[in-house]
Amino acid sequence: MNDRRILKLSGTDTRSFLQGLVTNDVNKLDQGPIYAALLTPQGKFIVDFFLSSEGDTVLLDVTDASADALVQRLNMYKLRADITIEATGLYLHRGLGDTPADGYADPRDPGMGWRAYRDTPQTDDATDWDALRVAHMIPETGAELTPDSFILEMGFERLNGVDFRKGCYVGQEVTARMKHKTELRKGLAKVHISAPVDAGTEISVNGKPAGTVFTQAGTEALAYLRYDRAKAAMQADGATVTMVTDG
Repeated sequence: MNDRRILKLSGTDTRSFLQGLVTNDVNKLDQGPIYAALLTPQGKFIVDFFLSSEGDTVLLDVTDASADALVQRLNMYKLRADITIEATGLYLHRGLGDTPADGYADPRDPGMGWRAYRDTPQTDDATDWDALRVAHMIPETGAELTPDSFILEMGFERLNGVDFRKGCYVGQEVTARMKHKTELRKGLAKVHISAPVDAGTEISVNGKPAGTVFTQAGTEALAYLRYDRAKAAMQADGATVTMVTDG
């Protein structure tokens, strides 16, 4: 679990600063950790993360590959706000079963277990987290979540990652319009796939593009699909692909 970086945000403006930027309601931190994302003004995905309250500070749990760019963007937005962003040296620990005293249940889905932040790296985790992500339709930065993603197409409402009553944040207008004025025609789906294919392989039906295969686990995978073309059997580099409709 050393592919995550745990940042600490402190200062009197920390919560109000985050509230104007991220997709979830930062006031919910009083009840427990939250899952959220930062978007472009056009509503496109930049990065997702977990936020948790630790006294007067907020811990931000983000993929290590995205951390430097996120800090740079937060510093760009903060202007004169009283907020300091620094590394913690903490390590992410994850597991299934009972949540430990120093941990919290993954706010995206109970099937994703618990998360905790500790002073030493985790060495005892043999869980196939990708298989769990596929089973519970959990997208991940760098896999399903890309700069072209819209979070509602990626299931953020189901994953408790967006709040429609919190007020303005960067990208809020586009996200709200997608929620209230349009029917999603494309998005994340779970599929059955008859053979392994490379992530990023195009899915087609009758020669027409229907989507893309991403993370695979056995005979199931996460895919981005055009729903109108996903009603019949599809193909991906010789494999047969069918959408799972039972959730």
